[in-house]
Amino acid sequence: MKPNDPSVDAPGEGRLAFAPPDHPPIPRARIGVILANLGTPDGTDYRSMRRYLSEFLSDRRVIDYSPWFWQPLLQLVILTRRPFRSGKAYRGIWNNEADESPLLTTTRAQAAALASALEPLYGDRVLVDFAMRYGNPSTFSVIRGLKERGCERILFFPLYPQYSAPTTATANDQAFRALMTMNWQPSIRTVPAYFDETAYIDALAGSVERAYAGLSRRPDLLVTSYHGLPQRYLTEGDPYHCQCQTTTRLLRERLGFSPEEVVISFQSKFGPEEWLKPYTVEEVARLAKAGKRNIAIMAPAFSSDCVETLEEIREEIQHAFRAAGGETFTYIPCLNADPAHVAMMSDIVRRELGGWI
Repeated sequence: MKPNDPSVDAPGEGRLAFAPPDHPPIPRARIGVILANLGTPDGTDYRSMRRYLSEFLSDRRVIDYSPWFWQPLLQLVILTRRPFRSGKAYRGIWNNEADESPLLTTTRAQAAALASALEPLYGDRVLVDFAMRYGNPSTFSVIRGLKERGCERILFFPLYPQYSAPTTATANDQAFRALMTMNWQPSIRTVPAYFDETAYIDALAGSVERAYAGLSRRPDLLVTSYHGLPQRYLTEGDPYHCQCQTTTRLLRERLGFSPEEVVISFQSKFGPEEWLKPYTVEEVARLAKAGKRNIAIMAPAFSSDCVETLEEIREEIQHAFRAAGGETFTYIPCLNADPAHVAMMSDIVRRELGGWI
């Protein structure tokens, strides 16, 4: 290779300017961007669901009980029954055409849209991919794949607006575990929580405004439902609860709604512990009984619609609302691959790549 050979990267990009004739081919240096989401089972059958749930519920960031107590209970009791129930829930929302979960479909679309947004700026110097913390495509395989394609620097982007240990932290953990298996590690940065980013709040507000514009009657109030977390995480220093409160406040202010028009709640409680309150399934029933019979509900903590939104909110939580006397229940979808959401991600990526490109 000659110093001015176009296949050799420019000085300062971390590549050797010269290599012996028998040296293995070296790809041109690039930067990788990984959108990281929670995960998805490969199918709705018992074995696929059990494999996915076992990986998810064995994560000490998610369930931090002692393995000596938790693993026998998980493997011998919970995973003998829960895969059937979870499989039924997934079958109700499954993307049958692509034979995959909606979360996988949407995350792929987000990555493709982000790649299109970045291409005019960076050409092929930045490669965009996506990974799952649990299931496929795995974080390990995606990081290795980008490294093999020449990505010596990787921006890892957990798609969780509000930080919490069971979401953002475990996604980052897995990225660094992947590096531990590699002899030649890429440099890596992680994107911080973006719960108060103006573009994120604007995108949420836009989704509410579009939904309200399509209704014949304005909802009595807006419910912002976040994924729950054990209460003790808050007392142990996890910032999730505070960041959720901030997101809802900023959204309310951006919409110009009064405090009485927006409420916050938490869903998806698991296990015997007390979790963050109020619980969404109970709160919507309380609201209906209190005369708030026309509500809209959204899930700002989810970047993509998934089983917790498409099945839990639209089925279980809606049923609780109607059973308590509720009438109109409007679900406002997650931001998914909405252009405003993609533009927000693009802005964050451009900022976080500062000094790299």
